Amino acid sequence: MALHPDFPRSPYEILSPAVRWIPAPEEARTTAYEKLLPPLVARIREEVATWRDDGYPGTSPTSQALLSWWFKTDHLQEQADGTAQPFRYYFAQREAVETIIWLYDVRGVRDKFDLLRFDSSGAISANMFAEDWPRFVVKMATGSGKTKVLSLLMAWSYFHKLYEPGSDLARNFLVVAPNIIVLDRLRTDFDGLRIFFNDPVLPANGHAGQNWQDDFQLAVHIQDEVRIIRPTGNLFLTNIHRVYLGEVPEPSLEDDDLTDYFLSPFGKRPVGKTTDSNTDLGQIIREVEELAVFNDEAHHVHDARLAWFKSIQDIHHRLLQKDRRLALQVDVTATPRHNNGAIFVQTVSDYPLVEAIAQDVVKHPVLPDAASREKLSEAQSPIITEKYADYLRLGIEEWRKAYAEHEKLGKKAVLFVMVDDTKNCDEVGAWLERASPDLEGAVLVIHTKANGEVSEATSAKNKEELDRLREQSNKIDTWESPYKAIVSVLMLKEGWDVRNVTTIVGLRAYSAKSNILPEQTLGRGLRRMYFGSDQRETVSVMGTPAFMAFVESIQSEGVTFEQVPMGDPGTDRPDSLIVEVDSENPDKDLEILDIALPRLSRRFHRAFTDLSGLDPATFGNPKLPVKPFAPAETRDIVFKTMLDGTVDHVVHLTEDDASDFRSAVAFFARQLLSDLKLVGGYDHLYPKVKTFLAEHLFNRPVDLEDPVILRNLSEPDVTKTVFDVFRTAINALTLCETGETRVEGWIRLRDTRPFRTEARGFLMPRRSIFNKIVGEANADRLELDFAAFLDAAPDVQAFGKNYMAVGFKVDYVRADGELSTYTPDFLVRTTNGAVWIVETKGREDLDVPRKMARLRQWCADASAAVMTTAPAEAPSPRFGFVYVDQDSFEKYRPTNFAGLVAAFREYQEEDSHGPA
Repeated sequence: MALHPDFPRSPYEILSPAVRWIPAPEEARTTAYEKLLPPLVARIREEVATWRDDGYPGTSPTSQALLSWWFKTDHLQEQADGTAQPFRYYFAQREAVETIIWLYDVRGVRDKFDLLRFDSSGAISANMFAEDWPRFVVKMATGSGKTKVLSLLMAWSYFHKLYEPGSDLARNFLVVAPNIIVLDRLRTDFDGLRIFFNDPVLPANGHAGQNWQDDFQLAVHIQDEVRIIRPTGNLFLTNIHRVYLGEVPEPSLEDDDLTDYFLSPFGKRPVGKTTDSNTDLGQIIREVEELAVFNDEAHHVHDARLAWFKSIQDIHHRLLQKDRRLALQVDVTATPRHNNGAIFVQTVSDYPLVEAIAQDVVKHPVLPDAASREKLSEAQSPIITEKYADYLRLGIEEWRKAYAEHEKLGKKAVLFVMVDDTKNCDEVGAWLERASPDLEGAVLVIHTKANGEVSEATSAKNKEELDRLREQSNKIDTWESPYKAIVSVLMLKEGWDVRNVTTIVGLRAYSAKSNILPEQTLGRGLRRMYFGSDQRETVSVMGTPAFMAFVESIQSEGVTFEQVPMGDPGTDRPDSLIVEVDSENPDKDLEILDIALPRLSRRFHRAFTDLSGLDPATFGNPKLPVKPFAPAETRDIVFKTMLDGTVDHVVHLTEDDASDFRSAVAFFARQLLSDLKLVGGYDHLYPKVKTFLAEHLFNRPVDLEDPVILRNLSEPDVTKTVFDVFRTAINALTLCETGETRVEGWIRLRDTRPFRTEARGFLMPRRSIFNKIVGEANADRLELDFAAFLDAAPDVQAFGKNYMAVGFKVDYVRADGELSTYTPDFLVRTTNGAVWIVETKGREDLDVPRKMARLRQWCADASAAVMTTAPAEAPSPRFGFVYVDQDSFEKYRPTNFAGLVAAFREYQEEDSHGPA
């Protein structure tokens, strides 16, 4: 049941159905593929893939525009430090959204009978679906971003209802959480509509001719904090208890089971209908005219007899009385299974845990190897800490390693211990504080029942104490919290999604009848600590034989566990490759090994000049012939994006239609602004594009209203010509060189913060301020050989690899005319005080000469700028550069750095000795 050998490791790459994981040997793919997956998934996955490849045909204009914006448009997301980073949705998120849109918008699925058409198992029937409204279940591994899927689908429903005549979707949303912990997590995303504006959910105004951001008017109501209710445009975020039918008993501190008290909002159950905090939310929701329901952690809706299901059913029935219906129900969960293990038949999309682990979307579970397990034994004692002392000590040792590793990176590693009852909770918590000085006063003990729900049955905890437990359990990731370990009966239920659990110790005796799935057990430790990084992360899992057997049962789902030595304090962790300033090495003088570089002002910048200065008559482009097309060939005109060739929109003409060239002109203008990352200028660019298309693109002036000309405008050679000539002209108009640079600050190697990198080949250098010089994945041999040369060269005083964390990069203009930045490979200071920037040869491309020319210019600028700013009594360094290719380096093998400079002259200044 291993993954297909061609399964991609990037979570952003489109997954072909042919390489998706199946719960069987690979040879079964051709004979039983459709029988091995959830009954609806196989056929839907195949058809959605074809639909995607074809450019989303048959989709409404609103859906087409949103899909293009979300998944075919480059996005930048602002970071906390004010910088912007590229943003992309995972393919798992994309596939889930595409699947719902395809089912509803293209295939017209409105009920269970429509869904039955996609059954590939032949084993499901209509009586397996309890609902009479469109309900879709999305299965996504814990930590793969289900909340983002919900936000995209809400935006789609909203705009579809707003822009599409006769749409049956809704602009009112009920977002349901199973408990207050999940609700707190969702509140972080939805309160103030944060997720809609922080992520690229809402297209820019003007995209596809709509004012998306201006038109998105949504009021958020959380629990009973209900504002003025609009007829449409409401997001109700609540736990399920608020919409139950009938009276719900008020949770009390006197209850034997305080689950509801802890997991539900504190205080009295509201009654009566008003618009203030005493609003009966359940009643208000039943009175709205349109509604879509979104369930998080939706495996709770596993039985039609549950109050959860009956409440949603009642909402649907109330809408039917008004000649309306529940527009949509979307359920997201990692484990959409009934208590008997059967998967929900409504499951339409599946991103299993095995794929999420393989793509580093979540942490990799790591288990002790056989030798490590053999060292563990259970003592003959009724006291849990004596009986399982070996397991607890192993957990502490592994946690200490993780804590030391992650502390350097600014993160706090968390130890998680699961026991079997509340008495043992207290015993283990106290033992951890005694056994490890690092954990003294840092262990949070939370009593839970066997199903994971909090139950302080002793009634010893008052409201304030329970409130503190909830707050501290949610904040344990932060340095603000004093806690480094949690001890619990099993675990906090879903929703306790902290990211920093690195070590799990299980001391429970699991039974086969337990309805807690292994994935849920692991789920609380799977979320990544370093979101946005592509580095591999692990969570160490250990415990009693019964616990390990339980955890390993998830291997039936295709997950394979790496088994590594544990317990030896000297054993390196598999993901512990940390690069940092080697400050603990007594043999290194950091003052001597530090290298300082000036941070120069940018020489190149884009000046957002008025685009009215463009003159299409001066572009000098080759003229294209007008291709003849028969009338039938001008009926469907497909416009594709210029860079990736994906379909932007299709113009459908009948014989009575007049061709509308304005959509084609607008398409080119929008694409140019988007691809060149220009803000504004559409009003000036549109007439320039129109003039160019009509008068300067073809070998004769043309009538843009002619259907044949409109058809020509959708041809690939035309698209490429328009893009190339306008890009060149716009770059010539807007890209400027300042002609001067100044020192804006300094970059020093000793200021580099520790960071993680993949476990690749590395050198432990003597003459570098860093503890490791790590080779790139595709250049290990040259980079490590070159680093070893620098470490031995007698005229090298100090060197360092220019890691991204160093922050030294040079702006330059690419061969295609675009602004970019370039990061050289090594920084070297020779014994005569000169500082050298070294590029080791990587992939050949057109930009290498431009990079080297710009690097020559940077060195000259830096030398001049530093000379004018340095104090007269202090010698200022001179800067030079050298380009090293592997073949020449292996052939000539210089013995010192001066010899290297003399030998490698391809991209160097005439003075082979460089700066002296």
